[in-house]
Amino acid sequence: MSLQALLLLALKLSILLTVFGIGLRATGDDVLYLLRRPRVLLRSMLAMFVVMPLFAVFITTKFEYHRAVEIALVALAISPVPPLLPRRVTKSGGRAPYGLGLMVTAAVLSIVFVPLALKIIGLFFHKPFVMGPGAVARMIAVSVIVPLGAGMLFRKFAPHVAGRIAKPVGMVAAVLLGVGVLAAVVHVFPIAWSLIGNGTLLVFVLFIAFGLAVGHLLGGPGPDERVTLALCTACRHPGLALAIASANFPQETREVGAILLYVVLNILVAIPYVAWHRRVSARGDASSGPTMKAA
Repeated sequence: MSLQALLLLALKLSILLTVFGIGLRATGDDVLYLLRRPRVLLRSMLAMFVVMPLFAVFITTKFEYHRAVEIALVALAISPVPPLLPRRVTKSGGRAPYGLGLMVTAAVLSIVFVPLALKIIGLFFHKPFVMGPGAVARMIAVSVIVPLGAGMLFRKFAPHVAGRIAKPVGMVAAVLLGVGVLAAVVHVFPIAWSLIGNGTLLVFVLFIAFGLAVGHLLGGPGPDERVTLALCTACRHPGLALAIASANFPQETREVGAILLYVVLNILVAIPYVAWHRRVSARGDASSGPTMKAA
């Protein structure tokens, strides 16, 4: 096995272990969080499944970018919620059950949504786009459903062991993820760098910032719900997006670099938003403290 294959395996294993670790801490109530809150579910799906694809189609038809960038934007727009997002939501001060519920709900709905969205977009661009529900279902099952379900089953039958191994599993996953991501960046960086120019950075930043804004506005009254939906709306599934792009544009190889560029920018653009959210939350906690004490 080549070094590149080993690094790719490390990246995939890190995702599986991360989602398995989430399952070790998750409950059935967490998974069903959104289904028991239909208004929150409606706002969330509107942000992730309707607004973002429409925005991506709008900016790719109104402005001209490199072909790989346009392919990546549309593919990312119809690839909601990556499997690593619940951990990111928790670290950013979001509501953990909401983030987990979004990941699971969006993953299941993607099996129907992605082929349907490709059909509609194909009619708009007068070009047939395809990716069957079977291919989407396999990717969703491997990256989300199976490892999450395995972790939850482990917690159900061995709760004490699950509590003890959850942190070590997360640490191993983090190390593997760091190695895999670093290797991917080194390998694909020349392709990503070749795409910079002609507004590429600007359009990706705009796409991410728009997702953060839409999620924040539709997230509800609570700051923890707002930051959760904001991150979930702006952060798309790079693996699914790459599969969509590769299936429909096999001759275009630079969409890998474009998607990697989006992933890096997504992390960077979200940093000031999360920092602002924490400051606002801290001020809210400080202002509510004296009131509660006085009461």
